[in-house]
Amino acid sequence: MAELLHTQIRITGMGCASCVGRVEGALRATTGVCSAEVNFATKTADITYEASFEEILDALNTAGYPSATRQIRLDIDGITCASCVNRIERILQASPGVSDVAVNLATKSATVTYAEGVTEAAMLAKTLTEAGYPARPEAEDGADHNCKIDEFAEMRRATVFAAMLALPVFVLEMGGHMIPAFHHWVHSTIGLQASYLIQFALASALLVGPGRVFYAKGIPSLLRGAPDMNALVALGTGAAYLYSVLATFAPQVLPQGTANVYFEAAAVIVVLILLGRLMEARAKGRTGAAIRKLAGLQPKTARVERDGTTQDQPIAEIIVGDIIQIRPGERVPVDGNVLDGTSYVDESMITGEPIPIGKAKNDPVVGGTVNGTGALRIRATHVGSDTVLAQVVRLVEQAQGAKLPIQTLVDRITYYFVPAVIGVALLTVVAWLIFGPAPALPLALVAGVSVLIIACPCAMGLATPTSIMVGTGRAAELGVLFRKGDALQQLQQAKVIALDKTGTLTLGRPELEEVATTNGFDCAEVLRLAAAAEARSEHPIATAITRAGPDILPDVKEFSSLTGLGLRAQVEGHSVLIGSDRLMVQTGIDLGSLRPDAQIRAAQGATPIYVAIDGQAAAALTVSDPIKPGTPEALTRLHEMGVTLAMVTGDNAQTAQALADKLGIDHVTAEVLPEGKVDAIEKLQTRFGTLAFVGDGINDAPALARADIGVAIGTGTDVAIETADVVLMSGDLRGVANAVEISQRTMRNIRQNLGWAFGYNTLLIPVAAGALYPFGGYLLSPALAAGAMALSSVFVVSNALRLRRIRTSIPGASDNSLRREAVA
Repeated sequence: MAELLHTQIRITGMGCASCVGRVEGALRATTGVCSAEVNFATKTADITYEASFEEILDALNTAGYPSATRQIRLDIDGITCASCVNRIERILQASPGVSDVAVNLATKSATVTYAEGVTEAAMLAKTLTEAGYPARPEAEDGADHNCKIDEFAEMRRATVFAAMLALPVFVLEMGGHMIPAFHHWVHSTIGLQASYLIQFALASALLVGPGRVFYAKGIPSLLRGAPDMNALVALGTGAAYLYSVLATFAPQVLPQGTANVYFEAAAVIVVLILLGRLMEARAKGRTGAAIRKLAGLQPKTARVERDGTTQDQPIAEIIVGDIIQIRPGERVPVDGNVLDGTSYVDESMITGEPIPIGKAKNDPVVGGTVNGTGALRIRATHVGSDTVLAQVVRLVEQAQGAKLPIQTLVDRITYYFVPAVIGVALLTVVAWLIFGPAPALPLALVAGVSVLIIACPCAMGLATPTSIMVGTGRAAELGVLFRKGDALQQLQQAKVIALDKTGTLTLGRPELEEVATTNGFDCAEVLRLAAAAEARSEHPIATAITRAGPDILPDVKEFSSLTGLGLRAQVEGHSVLIGSDRLMVQTGIDLGSLRPDAQIRAAQGATPIYVAIDGQAAAALTVSDPIKPGTPEALTRLHEMGVTLAMVTGDNAQTAQALADKLGIDHVTAEVLPEGKVDAIEKLQTRFGTLAFVGDGINDAPALARADIGVAIGTGTDVAIETADVVLMSGDLRGVANAVEISQRTMRNIRQNLGWAFGYNTLLIPVAAGALYPFGGYLLSPALAAGAMALSSVFVVSNALRLRRIRTSIPGASDNSLRREAVA
């Protein structure tokens, strides 16, 4: 069986939501394509395939929705002859998505045309470099963003030009209807026929110029039998325009009294729809702000030590192993490990945690984070697309391009919606011609055109993907990554959240919690001697005691480990015995008042360790795995959301139950192996329904995979946890509450959008068809229909943008804003 490949490409030519079904149909009909999901908001298609990629591109071209392409230039070293040219061309042409290659021996460069989204300049350069021809892309700083700015500027110019042409037409025709004196003035000065001719000239220029896009895309879609929104506009404005041309130049062919012109309707419709698209494009441009902020966090250059000198190098030219200098206040250019220097690094853009993290020799640093007041030298460990920042951007892009289950139903409806609207418009015209009052023909035309214009399904198609884009982008700013789109919908349905204990609810390492002394011993002195003795042991509890002691420890002599019991040592002339109560009993040490309190702490899940000095009980050291800061707050918030909480852990039942009682967890399953966690999860699913499991993403992989939604506690340096649906960039459990809250708010926003979009069409199509005419003679103007249609799409996108203002309900819970990062 051939290897399955996955890619995301940009699609052109999609005018409305009904195009989604046609593009998906064309892709799925292509031999070798296993799945295809199209996102109308981002104009992208996610494709899983084992076919020739050229066949996929051909299928898109045939369907009238070609892939967007980009042309870049690569500077290449090592080209010495024509055979090198041929080899380089073959290497590049074999890369997925590349449609054209031209290699120039004289300039030692290659011009490559490729499908956007399938590959990128850096990947093509890497492919050539690995083949023995070191390559680097020509600088194209902000090329994609600049391209979008140019596209927006061109759309704005077209809208302004169209408005300038339409305004005189509107004034000449509608001014006379609204102000009778103006009508008489026009009639007595330039004349009615001259007015029609002026309107004809201006409307023709408008439709041939700014309005040409609707006909260039709409008519071919009609001829293919797959009409889209452009077809609706082309039919509506074309019908109004052609009827007006007949009324102007051949009024005798029309029934008596029906020779009216509707040039203003055709002109104003085009202007309003262009204006709506302009507003929509501007609003949609803001939905991708999170990715642009993330991508903008990486510096363009880095200070690299090479050949005994320090030089500034473009980020694209940094390789693994390079030594990089980072001055105070600078951004870390790539992932690496500290060679020397100490500093505090603000990692909030990755983890969401506002407190800077101390960095010293051998500590990892992440590209895009901000260095504090110290200078660092690091060795690059991950560069380019392998950095944490690149992975985060990739995960956010995947989530933003994902299709939720609810969107599948919407796409199925919109696929048939446009043909149905054309049918309704035809029925409307026929009904008016048969049952309408005289003159029926112009009334039928107005009603039919209004139905065509007002029924654009754009708002339906934008309702879900725009909310997903904004919601997942805001989640990323808060340190929550939705790796899979359907997790965004499923998480808000979770009835129970199961949590691992060690490393999830707790810090995952023992800490000295309390020192209780007896027989007159000083607490600090006991801890100093105990820490010195335990420094010789590698046991985790010993490490916790040593960590709690002073930095300078006394020398230890005659150290001996007592297996399963504890240890014995000579420290500064004192005989020190440390271990369990069994060790103390065996050696005849009377624990006295230490035992009752220690037993109470043991019942609460802690581990008591006793210290005897010179044959006399000195202290009880209580060691436990501390609860993470913010955990009680997070669990309280989840309970308030109506979620049942469960703990699934391999720890002993007494410790687990004590922790559950302390935190208010509803169900406990303890002393289970990783495979047993899967069984526990299945039982919880049977009892409660949809379940989310929260674990560290490594030991809990089987449980994360079996849960309906797997939530992995990340460390900020390992985001590619394949078994999880949601990744929390920090270890703070409050991120789970944030993730649930974002899921709930995003889905609520989607339901609002869908309610508006479907309600709008359900109510206004009958109005446009003339349902209100019997009640006062009201008939919706095509121009008003165009304005209402445009505002509908803008409303949906604007409503989705409200998600950018989400603030976590728990103060301090990873509430990181990349706006702060952008200024740093």
